[in-house]
Amino acid sequence: MQTLDSTDVRLLALLQKDASLSLSEIADKVSLSQNACWRRIKRMEEEGVIEKRVALLSAEKLGVGVTVFVSIRAGEHTEKWLETFTAAVRKLPEVVEFYRMAGDVDYLLKLQVADIAAYDRVYKSLIRAAKLMDVSAAFAMEEMKRTTELPLPRI
Repeated sequence: MQTLDSTDVRLLALLQKDASLSLSEIADKVSLSQNACWRRIKRMEEEGVIEKRVALLSAEKLGVGVTVFVSIRAGEHTEKWLETFTAAVRKLPEVVEFYRMAGDVDYLLKLQVADIAAYDRVYKSLIRAAKLMDVSAAFAMEEMKRTTELPLPRI
């Protein structure tokens, strides 16, 4: 972990909540000059603490409000298989998160799709891409919590 002080943590908290705040607004909220604030933010970007700033979109309003969690057990465990499978998954825009897991499931995917037919198209793409032992899908009924804000160190 990078060395952060309490001002850095306050800056990160503000940016996680609303990255559209102006530099002036951010500087006022943390009691820094705009130049000092900009330098700190720039340093954290260069160090990789701040990876990027993005806009969060409404899946519902964009017509992809169905969240599906897909558990996959691999058909093989070779480097070539992994490269092929990873490349195929990364090409699917419906896959918004992709993890290699420990335990009974080898891979976990989070999808945002319009409906079951859209999920089925993704499913067919996955089974064409690589040999899979098992594919299981769970459709989210209700979103109970979702955040992009990471827990920050208490300084």
